[in-house]
Amino acid sequence: MSIQQNLEHILSRIRAAELRAGRPAGSVRLVAVSKTFPAEDVKACHDAGQRIFGENKVQEGLGKIPSLPPDTEWHLIGPLQRNKVRKALEYFTLIHAVDSLRLARFMDTVAQETGKRPRILLEVNVGNEDSKFGFFPETLEKEWPELSSLNHLEIAGLMCIPPPVENPEEARPYFRRLRELKEVLSGRGGATLTELSMGMSHDFETAIEEGATLVRVGTAIFGGRSYAPAS
Repeated sequence: MSIQQNLEHILSRIRAAELRAGRPAGSVRLVAVSKTFPAEDVKACHDAGQRIFGENKVQEGLGKIPSLPPDTEWHLIGPLQRNKVRKALEYFTLIHAVDSLRLARFMDTVAQETGKRPRILLEVNVGNEDSKFGFFPETLEKEWPELSSLNHLEIAGLMCIPPPVENPEEARPYFRRLRELKEVLSGRGGATLTELSMGMSHDFETAIEEGATLVRVGTAIFGGRSYAPAS
């Protein structure tokens, strides 16, 4: 199928999942994950009506941004290195994977220097996996008072990548954990958390049923990825 057909199919599944969950139509936004795909594929998806795209790396995103119309919204969904923070704050509308208090402090400083107030999500390691980035839930609760007091950041919500599972139902407890954590933290320190970025190509419907407001779908829209071999 074409990118347009794939996109239409994903959007229809999102709407059906919203309906099943008793949620209003349009309460879930699709982030089309365009990492590793060329700008012409992103343009084809934009032509089909999609407006939000997710990139894993700042530099790769910067190579595509000039090729797309100005109404395109770019999200950074991969790990953010400190030396890329200034560029990220300049070009990305939402940064999904702020994974430590140290990074948040640094971003707050850069935001103050540049006169910006970036919207960010805090990445939560809901499976307590040593191999993954993100706040452990208990660490996030402990560090929340300082995080929520950073005056130059807008903490819009939380994000997670649950442990890999074959059956999407097995991811449900992790999505539920993230939603419950958002409910616990929202309002504390004046931060009103509205976003939950969770769910990808294989499990986004389950994530929607558990409260996702942003789902990150790439391969189901653009097709399989071919990664360049490491040099």
